[in-house]
Amino acid sequence: MKMGRILLACLLLASMLTACGNNGENAGKVKLEFFQNKPEAKGSFDKLVAKFNASHPGIQVTQVNPPDAETVLKTRVVKNDIPDVIGMGATDTYSILAQSDIFADLTQSKLVESIDPNYIKMLKDVTGLSKITGIPYATNANGIMYNKDIFKKLGLSVPKTWDELIATAQKVKDSGIIPFYFTYKDDWQTNLPFNALAPNLVGIDFFKQRRENQVTFQEKFREVAEKQLKLLDYGHGDNFGKTYADGNRAFARGESAMYIQGSWAIPEIRKSNPNANIGFFPFPTGNDPDKNKLISGVDTLLTISESTKHKKEAEEFIAFLLEPDNIGQYIKEQTAFSAVKGVTQDDPAVAELQPYFKAGRVVDFADHYIPAAVQLNSIVQGFLQNRNIDAYLKTLDTEWDKVQSRK
Repeated sequence: MKMGRILLACLLLASMLTACGNNGENAGKVKLEFFQNKPEAKGSFDKLVAKFNASHPGIQVTQVNPPDAETVLKTRVVKNDIPDVIGMGATDTYSILAQSDIFADLTQSKLVESIDPNYIKMLKDVTGLSKITGIPYATNANGIMYNKDIFKKLGLSVPKTWDELIATAQKVKDSGIIPFYFTYKDDWQTNLPFNALAPNLVGIDFFKQRRENQVTFQEKFREVAEKQLKLLDYGHGDNFGKTYADGNRAFARGESAMYIQGSWAIPEIRKSNPNANIGFFPFPTGNDPDKNKLISGVDTLLTISESTKHKKEAEEFIAFLLEPDNIGQYIKEQTAFSAVKGVTQDDPAVAELQPYFKAGRVVDFADHYIPAAVQLNSIVQGFLQNRNIDAYLKTLDTEWDKVQSRK
C-alpha cells in the first residue's frame, strides 16, 4: 500500500513537471484564436495552422470549429467574446456583423492587394459598406455537374442556353435515364436553381433596390419561379424524399445525367466513386449564351476582430494563408477556387468553369442578399411542392418587409 502511494505521488509529480514544461514552451507566445465555420475544411486548416505555428515560433494559433458555428459566433458576439480571426461565408450573418462594427477595417491593409476585385466588390455589395472588413479567401461555384460517360453514350453536348438545357433533359428522360437528381428533402438544396436563375435573369441589383423598397418579387421574379417549376419535370420519382448525401452517392453511381449542385459536393461524390467522370458547366438560365454568368461567391472570408489585442499577428496569419502555396493547397483539398489573383484550380472536373473566372463573368449567390430571417429555404421548398407562383412571390415580399420593418 505504501509503495502504491509513493508510485501515485511520483506520477502526479511527473505530470506536474510535464505541465510546467509545456507552459514554459508556450510562455511569451502571442495566442490567436482562429474561429471558422466549415466542418469539412477543418482538416485543411489544421494543416495550415500547424505549418504557420512551426514557422512562427512567437505566435500560437488555435483553430476552433464548433457545430452550428454561425449561431455560436453570434452568441459569443453578444457576450463580447469575439475570436481574433474569423473565417466565414459572405452571408447575411457576415453582413449584420460587419454593420455592427465588430470587424477591423482592412481597407488600407496590404492584405487586399492580392485579392480579385470582383470578390471585394461582392463583400461591399452584401454589406452595403464602402469599407473592407473581410478578406475573400476561397470561393465556390454553383452550376450543373454532368456525367461525361452518359453524355457521350447519348451523343449529347453541353447546353449553352435554357432551351438547350431543357431539350437535353428531355433527351435524357426519353432514354430512360434520370435527367436531374433532386435532393429536396434538405430545404437548402431547393435554393440551388434559385441562386443561378435570380442573379442572371433579374440581377443582383434587384436586392439593393428591394432594400430601398423600389421593387418587389411579385414584379420581377415570375420567370424565375416558372423556370424553378419547369426543372421539376425532369427529376426522379422522389424529389422531396432524397437528401444531399443521397444525391452525392446517386450521382457518383451514375444514376442521373445531371446534378444541379455546388463545387463543394465534388469531394463528397468522389468519396463514393473516386473515378466518377464529372464535368461541370455554368447554369444556362437564358437564351443568350453571352449573358449567362457563372454563380460564384465567397465561400470563406477572413476577418479580424476590432477588439483583438493582436491585430499585427492576426494580419500576419492571414497573410500566410493567402500565400500562393497555402491557398493552393487549400483549394486543391476542398475543390474550391481562390480569391487570390493568379492562383488557379486545376481539377479537370471544373475545367469548363475556368473561362468564366478568367473573363470575370461571375455573379454572386442570390441568397447572400436575402436576410436569414426571411427563411428562404423553407419558402422555396414549400413553393416547389405546392406550385403556387402567386402565393410564393407574395410570401417572399411579405417576409422581406417583416424583416425590414424590424430594423
